[in-house]
Amino acid sequence: MLHQPGRFYTILEVERDATESVFYALNDLGKEVFLNPSRDILNKYVSHSKSPIIIIPLITEAPIHKVDKVATCSLEKMLVDIYCDPELFSTFQGAELKRIYQTAFSRYNINKAKMLRYADRRTKKAEVELLINLQRNGS
Repeated sequence: MLHQPGRFYTILEVERDATESVFYALNDLGKEVFLNPSRDILNKYVSHSKSPIIIIPLITEAPIHKVDKVATCSLEKMLVDIYCDPELFSTFQGAELKRIYQTAFSRYNINKAKMLRYADRRTKKAEVELLINLQRNGS
C-alpha cells in the first residue's frame, strides 16, 4: 500500500452458527463489538470506535491455515475479501486495491487456483480473475 490506514479494526470470521454467541461473549467483556455491520453502521459507529471488533460469518471452504494452532486467513483469501467487501475494506479500494494486488503477486507465491476457487464461492470469480490478469499485464 502507498497510503497507510489511520484506523485499525479486528475482524473475526466465525462459523455462521457461532456469530451471535461470540458477539455476546465479547460484548460482555466490554469490547466494542459489531455483528455483521451494514455500510451505515460502519460509517456511523465502527469508523469512530477506538478498537472495534467486527464479527462476520466465515464463508464455507474459505482458504485458511493454522499458525500456532490458530486458524488465520491465507493471502489468497485476504485478496479476494478486499475486493468482495468494499464497504468493510473501503480504505483498500481503487488504486490501492490494484497496488495491493501488484505487490502481493510480485512478492509472494500466490496460489491463483485457490484464489479463484474462493472468489467463485463469493460469486466474484470473473472480476477477481480480471484483477489478476490486469496486474500480470502491468496495467
